[in-house]
Amino acid sequence: MPKLEGYFHYRNLDVSTLKELAKRWKPAAYNSFKKAQKHTALADVIESIEELAHYRSTFLSL
Repeated sequence: MPKLEGYFHYRNLDVSTLKELAKRWKPAAYNSFKKAQKHTALADVIESIEELAHYRSTFLSL
């Protein structure tokens, strides 16, 4: 685990936080993303990246 810990930073982004903010502040952005719920490691990672991209384009003003 120490080697794995070296790859992470304390500023890692938590997609769930954006999801909860969108749920409260912009429900349309929250409701417009549907997860496939495949529950495999690779599928979950890919889906999280897609979810982050979705919130960036529909919720955040970047």
